Amino acid sequence: MSCRGWDFAQTTAPMPWVGVYIAAASLVCSLAMAADVFWAFRHKRLGFPCKFFTLNATTLTLLAVAMKLPVDLATPMRGRTDQFAKLAGTVFMSTAMGNFMPSLGSIDDKEIFMNITALGILIITLVVNVYIQLGTGAIYCDLVAEQTAVTFLMLLVFVILSFSAITVPATKRYLEQKYSEIHKIASGEDLKETGNLTVQKLKEDVRKYWMMAETSNPQFVVARSVTCSASGAICFLTALILVEAVLRMFLMFPRPFSNLGAFSEYKWSTFFIFVIQSIGVGVGTIAIAFRWFTAIKLKCSEKRGKSYKTEFKTEAYWIERLVEWKESAFTLQIRHQKFRKLVHKMKNLILDFCIRVQIGIVVMSKSVQFFSIFFISWFLTCCHYCMGFRKKSTSTASDNGRKLESPSESKHSPRQDISFYVLHLEGEEELPLQITKNNSDATDRLIQMGREKQPIYLKGLLEKSIGFKEVARFDNDQVPSLDSEEHPNSWTLPVVTLTSIAIALPNIENHMVDHLVHSVSEGLLYVSTVERMLDNRALKDVKNAADIVWLGVDLFGKWLGEDLRRMATEGKTSKETLEKLADIATENVMECKIKMKGAQKKNWLIKQVASNSMYRISKTILLDYEDCNDLTDERLFDRLSVMISDILGACLTNLPRVIIMKLFCSAIEKKGRECPTCS
Repeated sequence: MSCRGWDFAQTTAPMPWVGVYIAAASLVCSLAMAADVFWAFRHKRLGFPCKFFTLNATTLTLLAVAMKLPVDLATPMRGRTDQFAKLAGTVFMSTAMGNFMPSLGSIDDKEIFMNITALGILIITLVVNVYIQLGTGAIYCDLVAEQTAVTFLMLLVFVILSFSAITVPATKRYLEQKYSEIHKIASGEDLKETGNLTVQKLKEDVRKYWMMAETSNPQFVVARSVTCSASGAICFLTALILVEAVLRMFLMFPRPFSNLGAFSEYKWSTFFIFVIQSIGVGVGTIAIAFRWFTAIKLKCSEKRGKSYKTEFKTEAYWIERLVEWKESAFTLQIRHQKFRKLVHKMKNLILDFCIRVQIGIVVMSKSVQFFSIFFISWFLTCCHYCMGFRKKSTSTASDNGRKLESPSESKHSPRQDISFYVLHLEGEEELPLQITKNNSDATDRLIQMGREKQPIYLKGLLEKSIGFKEVARFDNDQVPSLDSEEHPNSWTLPVVTLTSIAIALPNIENHMVDHLVHSVSEGLLYVSTVERMLDNRALKDVKNAADIVWLGVDLFGKWLGEDLRRMATEGKTSKETLEKLADIATENVMECKIKMKGAQKKNWLIKQVASNSMYRISKTILLDYEDCNDLTDERLFDRLSVMISDILGACLTNLPRVIIMKLFCSAIEKKGRECPTCS
């Protein structure tokens, strides 16, 4: 095609859909931030941890797409909506970085370096392009002040984020060491003695270890740091600048969004970008503001007793990593001595500069926190006064309520003092006084949640247990095994096999079968946790076979492709059904022995293990069936239910030990991810 035939309108036609693509990427980021806010409110987590919107390659890619308008130098954007969309994009980026901050604690050193480097490239590109547009007049004079301030603050947030990432390994090491020291004191008894645990002692252990896990959770440590508090204040300020600019636009122009797309190739799509990114700024600012407020509240202790010199001290862990790099040996092999000396001096100069910058960031962050405390302390004082007045006004009603309680309800065990188990860094000495009650209440809420969400179907099934007598009777040693290689029994596989047999029995009402399936489904959640924690590697193939078989039974009513419900309708007697299941299992094992070769060996092994279990259990039940002449279909179903109940009950006796093992978890990255009382 020649240049004369070039149609400029045709080349710019896809631009609105590019804008839709930008809006979609911004929407995904906004939804992820909203999900973090919702999860934190739902679980009452003060640190607002990053579970969905974290610093990773996916999020950075989405942000790179969302920043298309601020970095666009080639496309003319002369409309008011276009200009505000550029400003909203810059503020959106600053808000995203503020939300990233706690996630630094949950990623390792290599990922931190790679992600911070990628984020730095994006930020530098964004800053340079914005200032080029400011210099060329592409950004109108009406928004020059706001855009300049927001871009500078965004760059400042990135610097704080980068230097905060340097301190994460040092804080992890320190807290890991402190956790191990307190763990030795708290553990007391050996794991072998957990069989004598009482419920009250187990609750106390859960409270102690939950306190240790929560206060040493790296995300919460970063969230309550002074740098996170300072970055939150800066991001909150950028959001206020965007609000000020929008309000000024509405005051200056009666119809600010008229003539959408008249001055830009992105046309109407810039309005949607502006709206979505503005909403994202609002949603993201919620978590930032609450982290900021939480850090200030934790600092507002009744017994401060600190001098200003101590208050603005830079603790050792802030610069520990930089000092280690400075004192470490130089690894590059340079032959010329003068060049080695020059490189060594340059390294020391750069690291000395970084240390001074880190100290400056910490002092600045503490200054921001100090002034925040100064301005917000009066608000906290008013809240405490109102809460105290409310408690006094309701004291009479609560006293009357206590009189009406029964003696059993009024007797509560005294709350143990667990302030010793609060892990804090240097400079956080006031933390135990402020956080003990919050985390104790959080643990009590989790325990109460467990009481309120008990597995109803499983409880009904366990009531049929007759003391674990049937645990030793579901598999008779007189029945020969089809597999030459004996696999040990897990808890899950016999339960799944017995449930499959129960579903296939004829003349059983559907609601009874459905009730059993629901009960087993609830029980296997706990059984899987027990097996995973006990972690017997010899049971790996058995557990895999049980999981795959149960997936088919639970979802489709099929055992290894055999329709159990159809088998129940076609079968005349339970004896015929048991014989049919045993024959199918025999055929499967024979087929597995022939075809179990090469890459498909694992799949055939799973089928062989499941079929061998079905054969042995079916034959065992057939032996009992022949010994008992009056064993009807209903009575056999009830007996199978009792067997399942006994096996589940015997397995669940290991729960106290499993809870203690989960409490004794030592990897600090796992602290706070899951609670032993609710997992």
